[in-house]
Amino acid sequence: MDSREIVRRTLTYSGPERVAATFPPPYWNDICHVHYEAPAIEWRPVGEDREEYVDEWGNTWARLGGRTQGEVVRGVLEDWADLDALQLPDLVNPARYTRAAQICADPANDKYRLGGMPGFPFNIARKMRRLDNFLMDLLLEPERVAELLRRLEDLLAEMIVRYAEIGVDGVFFCEDWGTQKGLMIHPRTWREVFKPGFARLCQVAHERGLTVFMHSCGKITDIIPDLIEVGIDVLQFDQPRIHGLDTLAQFHGQVTFWCPVDIQRTLQTRDEAAIEADAREMIEKLGGPEGGFIAGYYGDNEGIGLDPYWQDVACRAFMRYGDYARAAEGAPPA
Repeated sequence: MDSREIVRRTLTYSGPERVAATFPPPYWNDICHVHYEAPAIEWRPVGEDREEYVDEWGNTWARLGGRTQGEVVRGVLEDWADLDALQLPDLVNPARYTRAAQICADPANDKYRLGGMPGFPFNIARKMRRLDNFLMDLLLEPERVAELLRRLEDLLAEMIVRYAEIGVDGVFFCEDWGTQKGLMIHPRTWREVFKPGFARLCQVAHERGLTVFMHSCGKITDIIPDLIEVGIDVLQFDQPRIHGLDTLAQFHGQVTFWCPVDIQRTLQTRDEAAIEADAREMIEKLGGPEGGFIAGYYGDNEGIGLDPYWQDVACRAFMRYGDYARAAEGAPPA
């Protein structure tokens, strides 16, 4: 059973021989990320300790000290009067998918192929207007928000079609909807404004045989049933404990969760026993021999202030308790 089949069986709850995983070498990795070509980021100094760059959407980003990816300080759509003239980047040009297509066509690549998206509409629109403005726009400018979201949906739908043409297995996007306490907006507003677009884009993907993977930070527990309903196949959470593992376990059989050991509540303990116990509990409650769980790895140890050793502990534990074929033979975890 190769990596691609292990992920497929995990998503369809049809019996992978082991837990699917996205670990760095020398551990298991079953997913291959491919991405359309984007312009290189070119930071330019502005002042003594500040850098800026303009992305292909026209948004200006800034950062201090060169240590982060920065944040949007001036959105391309500072004035709603400019909406009609707004030019979106050409993200469906076949030339931008040449390298991704080669990776997908490589017969030696046995991994599950995920095509990277720039987000769903909220992730793009909130940069164009800046997050603080856009959250107010939801109440003050509903018609303009609806028009912008529709245009972005059209573009993203075309991107999904392009990815399907080059042979990906699914698409992946990041869209952070949660704070540490709950959804960033009222769930009712999310359902009224954004849920129809989610449903449309998931339908475009599913009609072409693609799965949809979504990353979101924070506590978005209130809309997990909605995300399942519209067709999200995989929810990637770096803080599964913020929802509660027993809460997530209620959705077993309906969606797949993709998580590392919790990066805030468990890895930070630097306690081997606690980290191993967390990995085992996720395998038992979110996954198991049927499927439904992908063991993850947080890719920025420096960003969370940890020595890689602690995620090594997690990787080994996930592999130990996620060896379903061995367990089926009656052998204890290795």
